[in-house]
Formats: sequence, structure tokens, C-alpha cells
Amino acid sequence: MTANTAASSSERSGPRAGPAMTAEAVQAQGLARMRRLATGLLLLMAALFVVAKLLEPGRPALGFVAAFAEAAMVGAIADWFAVTALFRHPLGLPIPHTAIIPANKERIGNNLASFLEQNFMSYDVVHGELSRIDFTGAAAQWLAHPGNARAVAQEVSSAVPVLLRMANDKDAADVLGQALEGAMRNVKLAPLLSRLLSVLAAGRQHHVLLENLLRLVADALERHRPYIRQKVHDHSPRWLPKAIDEKFYERLMAGVQSTLDDMQGEDSEWRARFQSATEELIANLATSDEYEQKLRGLLDSTLGHPMFRSYMGQVWDDIRQRLLADTSKPDSRIAAHLEQALLALGSALARNPAVQHKLNAWIRTFAADTIVAKRVLIVDLVRRVIHSWDTDTLTRKLELHVGRDLQYIRINGTLVGGMVGLLLHAVGLLF
Repeated sequence: MTANTAASSSERSGPRAGPAMTAEAVQAQGLARMRRLATGLLLLMAALFVVAKLLEPGRPALGFVAAFAEAAMVGAIADWFAVTALFRHPLGLPIPHTAIIPANKERIGNNLASFLEQNFMSYDVVHGELSRIDFTGAAAQWLAHPGNARAVAQEVSSAVPVLLRMANDKDAADVLGQALEGAMRNVKLAPLLSRLLSVLAAGRQHHVLLENLLRLVADALERHRPYIRQKVHDHSPRWLPKAIDEKFYERLMAGVQSTLDDMQGEDSEWRARFQSATEELIANLATSDEYEQKLRGLLDSTLGHPMFRSYMGQVWDDIRQRLLADTSKPDSRIAAHLEQALLALGSALARNPAVQHKLNAWIRTFAADTIVAKRVLIVDLVRRVIHSWDTDTLTRKLELHVGRDLQYIRINGTLVGGMVGLLLHAVGLLF
């Protein structure tokens, strides 16, 4: 390649705008510099050959120099031809099997897309790369920072009025309702509930929930003792002495309180039964079609009931008005509560490695499944983009990326060719 051609390529690939150098401009400069070096070395060998030949008579040693320069020129020209033939016709001559890349643009695009699909978009590769990322750990650390939690809360809070005003339009509400109904129709409720319960079980949050529920029951019983005593008296026979009623009431309350105390014990039989029942429920929800059908029937009958729709309409209107009023204030309680919830979520995740591990596994599996399922679209995009490029664009982009390294082939060919010529000249002198 000539220096003029290199300069022309550099101009075509130069900065598009402004003083800042683009990546392609930097690559073009490097390619032009290496071309000048390789071409300059070829010209140096040609000059050396001419000088050696002119001064060779009477100076046998210059025969080695001439042999080196001659073979170096042959190697340099051969490698220049090979490198140039990849991207264009050498010297503009339509020599067969040259301009390989422009002539095979469609095949290159197809092969590159297939290579990407088979080697980079497989499930094992994608999942393996995702396994290096601690999604929940990073999220927990990020959310634990008050500034981040506050920023998210404010963004979500500011979006609430927009969503609410959009949903106020009847047509938009109908479309939203239909989309929600369609989405719920495709969701497997039982497996979803099973996953949620398994997250709770992984962190033993279901036991915390049970303890809170037992405390609520115990507090309710204590607050309503007079009411319960009165009910015992009201339902006992009139001829039965009240002292016996009182005794029955005391034994009833003592028995209930003793049962509640037993259930709160960490090693109690009640806890073991509760844990076993929870695990069985999680397994049944994940695998049983009967549970799915029951949940689906309950959801459909509830959502489709006229009274439910009417009641939800009233509730929605009230909630909407309250939300609009709150989110319009600088000290929005929704934003404050959401910020506290995000901080609590970040702290809870940071303290619970078991939940982090399970959530990470689900995120990786979901992301890998989604990417692999869409890989046909991704590789088709690569194929279509390459096909849409004109041959000059494709040639220029490939040459900018690999052309600089290919110039080393020309330089190496010059030097290696010269060494081979020198060796052959020496061997010829022996015979």
C-alpha cells in the first residue's frame, strides 16, 4: 500500500466533529503509521539492493547484502499482496481471490452471528458469567446507603401522580385492566406463592411471623377476658352455679395460655409440626396442579364478582385521592415510608446470606433463560447490521481493527525473507 492510500484512509476515518479524537480516528492513525513503516522498510530494501548491486563488482561481501535485500523485497511484496488482498484488489487489478472480505460480506455476517450464538449465547456460558455477580449483595449494600434509598423513594413517589392521572382516564383504565387480567392469566400462582414462602422459610421469617401472630392472639385474649367470661356465663345452664362457670372459665383461659406458651417454645412439638406443614405446603404449591386450580378458581371468582368490582372502584378512588394529596407535599409520607422500607430491605438482605443466595440463584436463572430465549433476536440483529453495511464500511471497520497488526506481517515478511535470501546465498557459495 502507498503512503497516499494510507493518508486517504486516515482522512476517511478521521474525527467526525470537534477536537476530540474518536476511537476510529486513533485506530486510523496507528494503521497509517504502521503502513508507512512497512512501506518504508520495503523502499529501504529496494535502495539497499540497488546500491549493493552497483558496488558489488570487486566487493564480494556486498553479494550477501544484495541477496538479503533482494529476498527481503520479495517477502515484503508477497506479504503486502496477501494483506491487501484481504480488503481490496491490489493495485486495483481484479485478480481472482482478492478483495476477500468485500466479496464475502454476507457470509462473514452470517458466520459471525452463528459464532456469537453458539459460543457466547449458550445457557452455560451466560449463567457462568452471571454467577460471578452478587446481585443481591450489591443491591443490599447500595440500598443500605441513606442517600440512595432516599433518591429511589423520591423518584418512585414523583412518578405516582403521573400514573394515577393516567389511570383516571376510563379508556386507559380499561386497557390497564385487560393487560392485568391477561398477565394474571399467564402467571402460575401456586409456584409463585411457593417461591415466596421458600424465601421466608430460608430466613426463618415464617417463624417470626408465627411468633408475632401468637403474641397478637395472647394480647387479644388478655384484653377480652371480661367479654370471654361473660360469654361463658351466658351459654351455661341457668341452674349451674356461677362458681362452676368461673372455674370452667379459669381452666379454659389457663389451657389456652398454656398452649400458646408451648407453641412459642423453640423446640416445641408445635414448632416442629408448623415447620413440617410449611415445607409440605411449599412442595405442594410447587408441584400440585390441584393447588393451582384452587388458587386460580378463588382468584377468578373474587375478581369477577360484581360486588368486589364495585367495592374496589370505591376503594381505588379513595386511595387515589389520598395518594395525590400526599405526593404533592414536600414532606411526603409515602416517600418517607418507602425510604425506610428500602433501608430495611437493604439491611435485611445484608444480614441474611441464605436469602441472598436464593435470590441470586433465581435472578441468574431468570436472566440466563431470558437472554438465551432471545438470543435468536440478538444474533439476528448482528447479522442485519452487518448486512446493512456497504462493503466499504465493513472493509474499513475490519481494517481499522486488525490492519495495524497485519502490517507486522509485512515487516516480518521483509526481515524473514531477507534472512532466507542470505542463507540461500551462503549455501550457493558452498557449491
